[in-house]
Amino acid sequence: RVTGTGGLHNGRVLHDRLTATVCAYTTSMAVQNSTLSKLQSLNGIFAIYKKQGPTSADVLNTLKKALLREAGIANPNPRKRKKQLLKIGHGGTLDSNASGVLVVGIGEGTKMLTTMLAGSKKYRAVGELGKATDTLDVTGNVVEEKSYDHITKEAFEEQLKQFTGEIMQVPPLYSALKKDGQRMSVLLKQGQEVEAKPARPVTVYSLSLQDFSPPCFTIDVECGGGFYVRSLVDDLAKALSSCAHIKELTRTKQGQFTLEEHALKEDRWTWTDISQALQPCPKPSGQQKNAKKAKSKHMPTSSESEGDNGDQND
Repeated sequence: RVTGTGGLHNGRVLHDRLTATVCAYTTSMAVQNSTLSKLQSLNGIFAIYKKQGPTSADVLNTLKKALLREAGIANPNPRKRKKQLLKIGHGGTLDSNASGVLVVGIGEGTKMLTTMLAGSKKYRAVGELGKATDTLDVTGNVVEEKSYDHITKEAFEEQLKQFTGEIMQVPPLYSALKKDGQRMSVLLKQGQEVEAKPARPVTVYSLSLQDFSPPCFTIDVECGGGFYVRSLVDDLAKALSSCAHIKELTRTKQGQFTLEEHALKEDRWTWTDISQALQPCPKPSGQQKNAKKAKSKHMPTSSESEGDNGDQND
């Protein structure tokens, strides 16, 4: 019970403070909902830069958290809630040791990612002759050592011609390919035995030597979907009567997205930068809509299909 002039004054102050708090909260929620609505209105594909170290899935989660944090969602967990708030996927795995262009689909753009899986990509790879590893890259254990003194630049360039065009390639054991629903790389790390997948046709559009400083060399590769640069380096060295592994791998282009012009670095993972970089979804025709409805029940998502397509490309 409030009595007297002082009591009435205190009551008004309390009322004013409460009103101000409610107004501030309402304004904050309105801004948050507005920013989240802007994020959820984004539909299309864009490219980000994946640095060496984290997995593609880790990078995607970092991107999600950054965008949701910008929308005022300070703690976007649990995972189920994140998926409901913002739909994001990527169009082809880059291994943790690789860097470069990672194409991302947002909203309806996630449906466009299957075309990115199958499309052409460009890579720059630095290899080291004389040592082979179990993973075919620098992260693995050395399993073989061979001489490379006999390999000349001319012999190397001549051998590159044999790996251009449509070739047969055996995917590496450590890959995104799956056995019984689990990635082969995970099974191997668990100590299980895994058999190599059979050779399959892949396409190399161009292959060139950029530097030859034995034991190291640098090559540029443009290839189609399902191609592994690690396997290429391994096969190339074997053809030259030696062995090799990849030290560095950078995806320099995927589809229309290039590393120099399009790949957004982490400090630009904002609504403004992404909305400006976004390639919008094409509006489907009536026939396309019907076809999509018929296929939707059977089509895997980009994240589900990446292992089966083997599009690790490293």
